[in-house]
Amino acid sequence: MIDLYYAPTPNGHKITLFLEESGLPYRLHRVDIKSGDQFLPAFLAISPNNKIPAIVDSQPVDGGVPLSLFESGAILQYLAEKTGKLLSKELRERTNTLQWLYWQVAGFGPMLGQNSHFTHFAPQPVPYAIERYQQETKRLYGVLNTQLEKHAYLSGEHYSIADIATYPWALIHERQRIDLADYPAVRNWVERIKNRPATVKAYSLADAS
Repeated sequence: MIDLYYAPTPNGHKITLFLEESGLPYRLHRVDIKSGDQFLPAFLAISPNNKIPAIVDSQPVDGGVPLSLFESGAILQYLAEKTGKLLSKELRERTNTLQWLYWQVAGFGPMLGQNSHFTHFAPQPVPYAIERYQQETKRLYGVLNTQLEKHAYLSGEHYSIADIATYPWALIHERQRIDLADYPAVRNWVERIKNRPATVKAYSLADAS
């Protein structure tokens, strides 16, 4: 059983998407980040960076004591390796999946997050920051679009943890002032993932938690 500590943010949705795709049993624990639950000692013992998501696996494959893990990319890779799903064992496909996963966690997510912060939450407008992160957001969507013009999914022809990591951020493109009409391959990819049964279930269950 996986205990998932979660809030309905793009990084939180990554893990529910994987768990629904894989069929791995899990319990969802809502972390109210607006109320500061992420700073409670019990949560910090699992996630010392005071961020969601985090998991506790009560049945790790080594048979040892429960294993806790934070950071969405690390969680996705761990769960993919545990289940043997959504991460190929073939060298080249696996390597390609991991490089796009790391592209998301190191660039696509953080830059889009800064875009959202300076556009919607900064206490006063900072024109340089707004423009800087908007241009970087557009550049990253261009990188994503170029890859998806060549392949059905980020790492090739198979849906993987790289797509799961990237999709929740692209889904909220309007908040980033991005029009997917300018990125047609991304738009088509988003629609395909949105209609997957596991995606529908993950978002409905998570948002109701």
